[in-house]
Amino acid sequence: MANELLSALVHLNLAAAGAILVVLLVRPHVRRHFGPEIAYRLWVCVPAAACAALFPAAEATRIVPPGDGPHFDPVYQASQGLMQAPGAMLLLLWLAGAALGAAVVALCQLRFLDMARRGLAGPAVAGFFAPRIVMPADAPALYSDEERALIRAHERTHIDRGDPRTNGLIAAIQCLCWFNPLVHLAAREARLDQELACDATVLAHRPGQKRRYAETLLKTQLGAVAAPLGCHWLAGAAPHPLEQRIKALRRPAPDFRRQDLGAFMMAGAILLAAYGAWRAQPPAPAEGMPPDLVPVVHEAKHMQAIIVHPVYSRPRWAS
Repeated sequence: MANELLSALVHLNLAAAGAILVVLLVRPHVRRHFGPEIAYRLWVCVPAAACAALFPAAEATRIVPPGDGPHFDPVYQASQGLMQAPGAMLLLLWLAGAALGAAVVALCQLRFLDMARRGLAGPAVAGFFAPRIVMPADAPALYSDEERALIRAHERTHIDRGDPRTNGLIAAIQCLCWFNPLVHLAAREARLDQELACDATVLAHRPGQKRRYAETLLKTQLGAVAAPLGCHWLAGAAPHPLEQRIKALRRPAPDFRRQDLGAFMMAGAILLAAYGAWRAQPPAPAEGMPPDLVPVVHEAKHMQAIIVHPVYSRPRWAS
Protein backbone atom coordinates (compact mmCIF):
# COMPACT_ATOMS: atom_id res chain seq x y z
CA MET A 1 0.00 0.00 0.00
CA ALA A 2 2.79 2.44 0.92
CA ASN A 3 4.72 1.61 -2.26
CA GLU A 4 1.63 2.12 -4.41
CA LEU A 5 0.97 5.51 -2.82
CA LEU A 6 4.61 6.47 -3.28
CA SER A 7 4.50 5.38 -6.93
CA ALA A 8 1.36 7.47 -7.52
CA LEU A 9 3.03 10.48 -5.88
CA VAL A 10 6.11 10.16 -8.10
CA HIS A 11 4.05 9.77 -11.29
CA LEU A 12 1.92 12.77 -10.29
CA ASN A 13 4.96 14.97 -9.76
CA LEU A 14 6.61 13.87 -12.99
CA ALA A 15 3.48 14.77 -14.96
CA ALA A 16 3.18 18.09 -13.12
CA ALA A 17 6.85 18.88 -13.76
CA GLY A 18 6.44 18.30 -17.49
CA ALA A 19 3.37 20.54 -17.62
CA ILE A 20 5.16 23.25 -15.60
CA LEU A 21 8.08 23.32 -18.01
CA VAL A 22 5.76 23.67 -21.00
CA VAL A 23 3.73 26.46 -19.35
CA LEU A 24 6.88 28.35 -18.35
CA LEU A 25 8.05 28.13 -21.95
CA VAL A 26 4.87 29.33 -23.67
CA ARG A 27 3.35 31.76 -21.15
CA PRO A 28 5.32 34.88 -22.28
CA HIS A 29 4.12 34.36 -25.85
CA VAL A 30 0.56 33.66 -24.70
CA ARG A 31 0.58 36.80 -22.57
CA ARG A 32 1.86 38.89 -25.46
CA HIS A 33 -0.65 37.65 -28.04
CA PHE A 34 -3.73 36.74 -25.99
CA GLY A 35 -3.45 38.78 -22.80
CA PRO A 36 -2.48 38.06 -19.18
CA GLU A 37 -5.82 36.43 -18.32
CA ILE A 38 -5.28 33.54 -20.76
CA ALA A 39 -1.66 33.19 -19.60
CA TYR A 40 -2.83 32.93 -15.99
CA ARG A 41 -5.49 30.34 -16.75
CA LEU A 42 -2.93 28.29 -18.66
CA TRP A 43 -1.65 27.09 -15.27
CA VAL A 44 -4.72 24.82 -15.09
CA CYS A 45 -2.69 22.48 -17.33
CA VAL A 46 -0.53 21.56 -14.33
CA PRO A 47 -3.22 20.10 -12.02
CA ALA A 48 -4.99 18.62 -15.06
CA ALA A 49 -1.85 16.69 -16.04
CA ALA A 50 -1.18 15.68 -12.43
CA CYS A 51 -4.71 14.34 -11.94
CA ALA A 52 -4.64 12.51 -15.29
CA ALA A 53 -1.47 10.71 -14.22
CA LEU A 54 -3.44 9.08 -11.39
CA PHE A 55 -5.91 7.39 -13.74
CA PRO A 56 -5.11 3.78 -14.62
CA ALA A 57 -3.53 3.04 -17.98
CA ALA A 58 -5.76 2.19 -20.90
CA GLU A 59 -4.69 -1.47 -20.96
CA ALA A 60 -1.96 -3.77 -19.75
CA THR A 61 0.36 -3.64 -22.72
CA ARG A 62 3.28 -5.45 -21.03
CA ILE A 63 3.19 -9.18 -20.35
CA VAL A 64 5.72 -10.23 -17.73
CA PRO A 65 6.78 -13.87 -17.69
CA PRO A 66 6.49 -15.58 -14.29
CA GLY A 67 9.70 -15.53 -12.25
CA ASP A 68 12.63 -13.20 -12.37
CA GLY A 69 13.96 -12.63 -15.84
CA PRO A 70 16.11 -10.01 -17.56
CA HIS A 71 14.28 -6.86 -18.58
CA PHE A 72 16.04 -4.16 -20.53
CA ASP A 73 13.28 -1.51 -20.58
CA PRO A 74 14.43 1.45 -18.38
CA VAL A 75 10.86 2.55 -17.66
CA TYR A 76 9.96 -0.91 -16.49
CA GLN A 77 13.16 -1.15 -14.46
CA ALA A 78 12.42 2.17 -12.72
CA SER A 79 8.84 1.15 -11.97
CA GLN A 80 9.93 -2.17 -10.51
CA GLY A 81 12.66 -0.50 -8.47
CA LEU A 82 10.17 2.01 -7.08
CA MET A 83 7.79 -0.76 -6.09
CA GLN A 84 10.63 -2.52 -4.22
CA ALA A 85 11.80 0.64 -2.39
CA PRO A 86 11.30 1.03 1.38
CA GLY A 87 7.92 2.66 0.90
CA ALA A 88 6.97 3.02 4.57
CA MET A 89 10.10 5.00 5.44
CA LEU A 90 9.86 7.24 2.36
CA LEU A 91 6.16 7.81 3.01
CA LEU A 92 6.89 8.92 6.57
CA LEU A 93 9.56 11.29 5.26
CA TRP A 94 7.06 12.77 2.79
CA LEU A 95 4.43 13.23 5.51
CA ALA A 96 6.98 14.90 7.77
CA GLY A 97 7.96 17.33 5.02
CA ALA A 98 4.31 18.11 4.25
CA ALA A 99 3.59 18.75 7.94
CA LEU A 100 6.62 21.03 8.21
CA GLY A 101 5.52 22.96 5.12
CA ALA A 102 2.01 23.36 6.54
CA ALA A 103 3.50 24.65 9.81
CA VAL A 104 5.60 27.23 7.93
CA VAL A 105 2.53 28.41 5.97
CA ALA A 106 0.49 28.71 9.17
CA LEU A 107 3.29 30.63 10.89
CA CYS A 108 3.60 33.09 8.00
CA GLN A 109 -0.16 33.57 7.92
CA LEU A 110 -0.34 34.21 11.66
CA ARG A 111 2.52 36.68 11.39
CA PHE A 112 0.75 38.52 8.58
CA LEU A 113 -2.52 38.65 10.54
CA ASP A 114 -0.70 39.96 13.61
CA MET A 115 0.88 42.76 11.57
CA ALA A 116 -2.49 43.48 9.94
CA ARG A 117 -4.09 43.92 13.36
CA ARG A 118 -1.36 46.44 14.21
CA GLY A 119 -1.93 48.27 10.92
CA LEU A 120 1.48 47.39 9.50
CA ALA A 121 0.39 45.21 6.55
CA GLY A 122 -1.42 45.81 3.32
CA PRO A 123 -2.77 46.54 0.84
CA ALA A 124 -3.73 42.89 0.53
CA VAL A 125 -6.54 40.37 0.73
CA ALA A 126 -6.36 37.94 3.64
CA GLY A 127 -8.43 34.88 4.39
CA PHE A 128 -9.50 31.66 2.70
CA PHE A 129 -13.13 31.08 3.67
CA ALA A 130 -14.00 34.76 4.22
CA PRO A 131 -11.48 36.95 2.37
CA ARG A 132 -11.28 40.58 3.45
CA ILE A 133 -9.32 43.62 2.34
CA VAL A 134 -6.41 44.67 4.57
CA MET A 135 -5.16 48.26 4.45
CA PRO A 136 -2.33 49.83 6.48
CA ALA A 137 -3.24 52.22 9.26
CA ASP A 138 -1.57 55.15 7.50
CA ALA A 139 -3.36 54.53 4.20
CA PRO A 140 -5.14 57.95 4.21
CA ALA A 141 -1.77 59.68 4.50
CA LEU A 142 -0.02 57.46 1.96
CA TYR A 143 -2.62 57.38 -0.80
CA SER A 144 -5.00 59.87 -2.28
CA ASP A 145 -8.72 59.17 -2.60
CA GLU A 146 -8.29 58.13 -6.22
CA GLU A 147 -5.41 55.79 -5.37
CA ARG A 148 -7.36 54.19 -2.54
CA ALA A 149 -10.25 53.63 -4.94
CA LEU A 150 -7.90 51.86 -7.35
CA ILE A 151 -6.51 49.71 -4.53
CA ARG A 152 -10.00 48.74 -3.38
CA ALA A 153 -10.99 47.92 -6.96
CA HIS A 154 -7.90 45.73 -7.32
CA GLU A 155 -8.51 43.82 -4.10
CA ARG A 156 -12.23 43.50 -4.79
CA THR A 157 -11.39 41.99 -8.17
CA HIS A 158 -9.23 39.40 -6.41
CA ILE A 159 -12.14 38.48 -4.15
CA ASP A 160 -14.67 38.30 -6.99
CA ARG A 161 -12.37 36.05 -9.01
CA GLY A 162 -11.77 33.68 -6.10
CA ASP A 163 -8.02 34.30 -6.10
CA PRO A 164 -7.54 33.96 -2.30
CA ARG A 165 -8.95 30.41 -2.41
CA THR A 166 -6.78 29.63 -5.41
CA ASN A 167 -3.72 30.82 -3.51
CA GLY A 168 -4.73 28.64 -0.57
CA LEU A 169 -4.84 25.62 -2.88
CA ILE A 170 -1.45 26.60 -4.31
CA ALA A 171 -0.01 26.73 -0.79
CA ALA A 172 -1.48 23.29 -0.05
CA ILE A 173 0.06 21.86 -3.22
CA GLN A 174 3.43 23.33 -2.23
CA CYS A 175 3.18 21.55 1.11
CA LEU A 176 2.28 18.21 -0.48
CA CYS A 177 4.93 18.50 -3.20
CA TRP A 178 7.61 20.09 -1.02
CA PHE A 179 10.38 18.01 -2.62
CA ASN A 180 9.64 19.24 -6.16
CA PRO A 181 11.44 22.56 -6.86
CA LEU A 182 9.44 23.13 -10.04
CA VAL A 183 6.24 23.27 -7.99
CA HIS A 184 7.60 26.15 -5.89
CA LEU A 185 8.78 27.98 -9.00
CA ALA A 186 5.38 27.48 -10.62
CA ALA A 187 3.62 28.80 -7.49
CA ARG A 188 5.61 32.03 -7.61
CA GLU A 189 5.08 32.53 -11.34
CA ALA A 190 1.38 31.65 -11.13
CA ARG A 191 0.81 34.28 -8.44
CA LEU A 192 2.63 36.82 -10.58
CA ASP A 193 0.38 35.94 -13.53
CA GLN A 194 -2.56 36.27 -11.19
CA GLU A 195 -1.58 39.83 -10.35
CA LEU A 196 -1.06 40.68 -14.03
CA ALA A 197 -4.49 39.28 -14.87
CA CYS A 198 -6.05 41.25 -12.02
CA ASP A 199 -4.34 44.45 -13.22
CA ALA A 200 -5.72 43.89 -16.71
CA THR A 201 -9.24 43.31 -15.37
CA VAL A 202 -9.18 46.50 -13.30
CA LEU A 203 -7.82 48.64 -16.14
CA ALA A 204 -10.31 47.17 -18.62
CA HIS A 205 -12.95 49.24 -16.80
CA ARG A 206 -10.60 52.20 -16.25
CA PRO A 207 -8.56 52.59 -19.45
CA GLY A 208 -7.72 56.22 -18.75
CA GLN A 209 -6.09 55.59 -15.35
CA LYS A 210 -3.00 53.59 -16.36
CA ARG A 211 -0.62 56.27 -15.20
CA ARG A 212 -2.33 56.68 -11.84
CA TYR A 213 -2.42 52.90 -11.44
CA ALA A 214 1.33 52.62 -12.12
CA GLU A 215 2.05 55.39 -9.60
CA THR A 216 -0.03 53.52 -7.03
CA LEU A 217 1.99 50.37 -7.66
CA LEU A 218 5.22 52.29 -7.10
CA LYS A 219 3.95 53.76 -3.84
CA THR A 220 2.67 50.44 -2.52
CA GLN A 221 5.14 48.62 -0.30
CA LEU A 222 4.38 45.44 1.62
CA GLY A 223 7.85 44.69 2.91
CA ALA A 224 8.94 41.11 3.43
CA VAL A 225 5.60 39.99 4.89
CA ALA A 226 3.32 38.08 2.53
CA ALA A 227 -0.08 36.48 2.92
CA PRO A 228 0.17 32.78 1.98
CA LEU A 229 -3.63 32.42 2.07
CA GLY A 230 -4.43 35.68 0.33
CA CYS A 231 -3.32 38.15 -2.32
CA HIS A 232 -0.82 40.98 -2.10
CA TRP A 233 0.65 43.46 -4.54
CA LEU A 234 4.11 41.81 -4.88
CA ALA A 235 5.72 45.22 -4.68
CA GLY A 236 8.10 45.15 -1.74
CA ALA A 237 9.55 41.64 -1.84
CA ALA A 238 11.55 42.16 -5.06
CA PRO A 239 11.62 44.78 -7.79
CA HIS A 240 11.37 42.31 -10.65
CA PRO A 241 7.61 41.50 -10.34
CA LEU A 242 6.85 45.20 -9.99
CA GLU A 243 8.81 46.00 -13.15
CA GLN A 244 6.90 43.31 -15.03
CA ARG A 245 3.57 44.65 -13.86
CA ILE A 246 4.37 48.21 -14.87
CA LYS A 247 5.66 47.03 -18.24
CA ALA A 248 2.46 45.06 -18.76
CA LEU A 249 0.39 48.20 -18.23
CA ARG A 250 1.83 49.70 -21.43
CA ARG A 251 0.71 46.80 -23.63
CA PRO A 252 -2.58 47.24 -25.47
CA ALA A 253 -5.34 44.88 -24.41
CA PRO A 254 -6.17 42.12 -26.96
CA ASP A 255 -9.44 42.44 -28.83
CA PHE A 256 -12.39 40.09 -28.25
CA ARG A 257 -11.55 37.92 -31.25
CA ARG A 258 -8.05 37.27 -29.98
CA GLN A 259 -9.36 36.61 -26.47
CA ASP A 260 -11.83 34.03 -27.81
CA LEU A 261 -9.08 32.37 -29.83
CA GLY A 262 -6.84 32.30 -26.78
CA ALA A 263 -9.60 30.74 -24.66
CA PHE A 264 -10.14 28.04 -27.30
CA MET A 265 -6.41 27.30 -27.46
CA MET A 266 -6.21 27.25 -23.65
CA ALA A 267 -8.97 24.62 -23.45
CA GLY A 268 -7.18 22.55 -26.07
CA ALA A 269 -3.90 22.85 -24.16
CA ILE A 270 -5.55 21.63 -20.94
CA LEU A 271 -7.06 18.60 -22.68
CA LEU A 272 -3.77 17.86 -24.43
CA ALA A 273 -1.84 18.07 -21.16
CA ALA A 274 -4.26 15.69 -19.43
CA TYR A 275 -4.23 13.22 -22.33
CA GLY A 276 -0.44 13.36 -22.66
CA ALA A 277 0.08 12.69 -18.95
CA TRP A 278 -2.35 9.78 -19.08
CA ARG A 279 -0.72 8.22 -22.14
CA ALA A 280 2.78 8.68 -20.70
CA GLN A 281 2.12 6.31 -17.83
CA PRO A 282 4.20 3.14 -17.74
CA PRO A 283 2.11 0.16 -18.89
CA ALA A 284 0.68 -1.99 -16.16
CA PRO A 285 2.28 -5.43 -16.03
CA ALA A 286 0.12 -8.49 -16.64
CA GLU A 287 1.25 -11.87 -15.38
CA GLY A 288 1.50 -14.62 -17.95
CA MET A 289 3.54 -15.78 -20.86
CA PRO A 290 4.26 -13.60 -23.89
CA PRO A 291 2.27 -14.57 -26.98
CA ASP A 292 5.34 -15.85 -28.81
CA LEU A 293 6.33 -18.09 -25.88
CA VAL A 294 2.99 -19.71 -25.19
CA PRO A 295 3.41 -23.44 -25.76
CA VAL A 296 1.30 -24.86 -28.52
CA VAL A 297 -0.60 -27.98 -27.54
CA HIS A 298 -1.54 -30.28 -30.41
CA GLU A 299 -4.67 -32.23 -29.69
CA ALA A 300 -5.23 -35.55 -31.44
CA LYS A 301 -8.53 -35.55 -33.19
CA HIS A 302 -10.25 -38.77 -34.10
CA MET A 303 -11.20 -38.97 -37.73
CA GLN A 304 -14.14 -41.00 -38.85
CA ALA A 305 -13.87 -42.86 -42.13
CA ILE A 306 -16.40 -41.93 -44.72
CA ILE A 307 -17.18 -44.66 -47.26
CA VAL A 308 -18.15 -43.38 -50.65
CA HIS A 309 -19.82 -45.87 -52.96
CA PRO A 310 -18.79 -45.28 -56.59
CA VAL A 311 -21.55 -44.81 -59.10
CA TYR A 312 -20.82 -46.07 -62.60
CA SER A 313 -22.50 -44.56 -65.63
CA ARG A 314 -22.32 -45.52 -69.25
CA PRO A 315 -20.11 -43.32 -71.40
CA ARG A 316 -21.71 -41.25 -74.11
CA TRP A 317 -19.99 -43.07 -76.95
CA ALA A 318 -21.46 -46.35 -75.81
CA SER A 319 -25.03 -45.25 -76.25
